[in-house]
Amino acid sequence: MHVLVLNAGSATLKFQVVRTDAERIAENRDEKLARGTIERIGGEAVITVRGADGVASRRTASLRDLRAAVEWVVAWVTSEEGATGLNSRADLHAVGHRVVHGGEQFAHSVMVTPQVSRAIEDMIEFAPLHNPHNLAGIQAAQRALGDGVPQVAVFDTAFHQTLPEHAFLYAIPYPLYRRHGVRRYGFHGTSHRSVAYRYRQLLDIPKSAVRIITLHLGNGCSACAIAGGESMDTSMGFTPLEGLVMGTRSGDIDPAVLDYIATKEGLSLPQVEALLNSQSGLLGVSGLTNDMRDLLAEAREHDDRRAKLAIRMFCWRARKYVGAYLAAMGGADAIVFAGGIGENAPEIRAEICDGFEWAGLTVNDSVNDALVGGAEGRFSTDESRLAAWVVPTDEELLIARDTCRVVTRA
Repeated sequence: MHVLVLNAGSATLKFQVVRTDAERIAENRDEKLARGTIERIGGEAVITVRGADGVASRRTASLRDLRAAVEWVVAWVTSEEGATGLNSRADLHAVGHRVVHGGEQFAHSVMVTPQVSRAIEDMIEFAPLHNPHNLAGIQAAQRALGDGVPQVAVFDTAFHQTLPEHAFLYAIPYPLYRRHGVRRYGFHGTSHRSVAYRYRQLLDIPKSAVRIITLHLGNGCSACAIAGGESMDTSMGFTPLEGLVMGTRSGDIDPAVLDYIATKEGLSLPQVEALLNSQSGLLGVSGLTNDMRDLLAEAREHDDRRAKLAIRMFCWRARKYVGAYLAAMGGADAIVFAGGIGENAPEIRAEICDGFEWAGLTVNDSVNDALVGGAEGRFSTDESRLAAWVVPTDEELLIARDTCRVVTRA
């Protein structure tokens, strides 16, 4: 089965073509035939594509909207230049879509039906920056490929639907949850599930034996406590703003600060929320950038105080969450790092792990330093009771596999 994976944003579209089926999934032999990113949709779009050989090529094209972008992708992946082996649109058997918010309605990936589309639309009030574009991506793929090609929605929130009530509720009047759905939903679920599944493969253990803490660290960051292979708590909440320090998001903050800042700065509540989402985190503390690579360079080369402070706060918050989850879970077998920072910043991994000797964790520095650029492996010493791993996330592959399972089961 050839699956087209789409991740649609406001002005961007990420895509991948994966050849998979039940046998390939079982033997971990899925083939990634092509992938790419289209940026600046709505004008002269910038397109970066890679074939199965991984060689990148770049070009521009006038793409007025998401529908035009999806049409371009379909044409390219079925062209001779795309070199995917797909000769026509009929060779695309299904499309898998990343959808950020599925609320309490979706605990699993599902075939897109008119009812599912309406439910995704209903969730727009919870994810106004994401769900409208995810839905537009679904509609664009339907128009480009027709009703005969099944579309599957894979929800970021679905993995966290196993959270117990005491973990997902806020200590606010209970009727607010019942009337308005105010609760912790969690995000990055596709990434955390992908990492947990790969960890299980690497150790050759059953799902029930997976007892780990996963850290998805990138521009957006989240922690997840996984017991029995299922999410039992996660750091993001009602929105992706809660939890860890992120690239431009503040993470956890006293709610009273919002009104205080609004009063002192003469801002509206939406303006304060925008400040916490887009002007805070690493960027807000350092005053320089939200890019951890640049902050690490500033700290090393110029001894920049605020760059060092931002890094320290980032690691401190992550360490607090790991410690809390170790307590809540009664211990864990491993801390598993993923995401752009988690996979490529050994200094950050080392600082987060520092101080967990009491839990039996000791880092092998040379191994840790070597695990970059997509490498996976354990970087704690053999004697460590609590292990530390790098397991690169592969959300697109998980979406492709889910799509195959949903379609073949239908």
